[in-house]
Amino acid sequence: MAASLLMGAAPASDPRALLLDAMGTELQRNQQQLKVNGHEAPYFLSYGVKDYESRLLIARYGALFQDDDYRERKLGVDVRVGSYDYDSSVADSLDFGFSTSKGSSFTSRKDGPLDDSPLALRTALWLVTDEKYKAALFQYLKKKGEDVYTVEDPKRPASFSKETPATYVQPPVAFPFDREKWRRVAREVSARFNAHPELFDSEVRITADKATRLFVSSEGTRLITEETLYAFHVSAVTRAPDGQLLDNSRSFYLPTEAGMPDEAKVHAAAQKVIDELLALRQAPAITPYAGPAILAPEAAGVLFHETLGHRLEADRQDGDTDGKTFKGQEGKQILPAFLSLRDDPSKREVNGEPLNGYYLYDEEGVKGQPVSLVEKGVLKGYLMSRHPVEGFPKSNGHGRGQGTLQPVARMANLLVDSTKQVSDAELKKLLVAEAKRQGKPYGLIIRDITGGNTNTSSFGYQAFKGVPRMVYRVDVKTGEESLVRGVEIVGTPLSSVNRILATGQRLGVFNGFCGAESGNVPVSTVAPAVLLQELELQRTMEGKDRPPLLPSPAAPSKGAAGQDSKR
Repeated sequence: MAASLLMGAAPASDPRALLLDAMGTELQRNQQQLKVNGHEAPYFLSYGVKDYESRLLIARYGALFQDDDYRERKLGVDVRVGSYDYDSSVADSLDFGFSTSKGSSFTSRKDGPLDDSPLALRTALWLVTDEKYKAALFQYLKKKGEDVYTVEDPKRPASFSKETPATYVQPPVAFPFDREKWRRVAREVSARFNAHPELFDSEVRITADKATRLFVSSEGTRLITEETLYAFHVSAVTRAPDGQLLDNSRSFYLPTEAGMPDEAKVHAAAQKVIDELLALRQAPAITPYAGPAILAPEAAGVLFHETLGHRLEADRQDGDTDGKTFKGQEGKQILPAFLSLRDDPSKREVNGEPLNGYYLYDEEGVKGQPVSLVEKGVLKGYLMSRHPVEGFPKSNGHGRGQGTLQPVARMANLLVDSTKQVSDAELKKLLVAEAKRQGKPYGLIIRDITGGNTNTSSFGYQAFKGVPRMVYRVDVKTGEESLVRGVEIVGTPLSSVNRILATGQRLGVFNGFCGAESGNVPVSTVAPAVLLQELELQRTMEGKDRPPLLPSPAAPSKGAAGQDSKR
């Protein structure tokens, strides 16, 4: 029996079922007949078709600037030569970051037919399969040749995990979009910024995306899944008097249109962006800092994502170019004993807030599974794709990628648990006490953050960076908080997370997109606030550009009504 929930076949009248059958037929034909004389036939094949529908509205200064619909189908074909133990696959290079913005023979940027034509789809798949088989065979022979120069490793894991086939057909998901309503809302919210000429640019962006995925493999997996994601973004930029560029934004991500924030909430979010930017323009820039700091829940989530999450993605324990931070550390203490870490793509929401990282099946056809990564500070496991690493031979459904890029082990919903929780007021008291102990005149509270990035490769330093947005200096004598600007978080991962002294009680959700070698995928982190014994902040890039020389046309005239203020 399949390891996943069996939902049965889609009705014969369902166009998705016709296309899935066509994919299965073409896959079987290639599996049985595709071969170059004197060489190996493919041992594994999979076909993925992704149908994307998108809606986009962009407004500035009270007017629509973009109003688009978009549709495409992309084909992903994985052809593997050799065997599960040793095949043609190779690892890609690593490069990733986390923000709220949006090797193997798998990658194929081929388009599929938009019409539901089984023959057209089979023809497109036939051509891509032929191309990918030849490439896989070439790569397999090259890989075997290179192994002549490589020391044999008796512990070398298999190239690809063998998984139990899954069958799942998800019912069609509605994709409504009230275009007239959102046009009006976009215009009205963007018009709020006209009253503040200090903010020389702003944008309201409303998106709706639907992805329908069809997937078949030579192991017998047959999947139809659908996902929708609606988003509302409001952003603005200004310059401080010293020339530093300042930006601010708010984003909402929801799985349904009905869940989108109401008009009062988005207007309030826009006003918050305005108020914070005006305050930041007047805030003093501070010098680099190393000392105690509190990260609010959302900022703490980014810290865990960058310092630990990426380093617990199993693909990074393999390959010559990765730092392999935690390889061989299973069963050893890597965090304070009051902290635990898990990742759960099956979790839809926390405290009523939807999570971006929710999904049913990963890109390799494996059901997304909860994974305990760290228990009471002790490393227990990794996020696994179908790329095995030493001691972990099976996938746990975390093979993810954007579009048809090669999937690798990636985070989904990263959840931080703590047994050392205190109230926000107590956490601030502990911050002040630690700052006094270190002889610091102040501590810091980072209440908001835009995102971050990290480096896990063996080239260069193992480091991470965070981009805080709202940073407050807390005077150790009075406890007063004052807004400051001009710094960004830097540090080494193991040093930073092992200096956590305590956590708050409230959980915060950071929804966004994570960019890595397999593209941008939706992710979430759920974490409490954390107090760090030491956090290092360096000076941000200093801007010297002048703001616009003339005031905005929307700015109120300083002269008499109907007359220019300058004579």
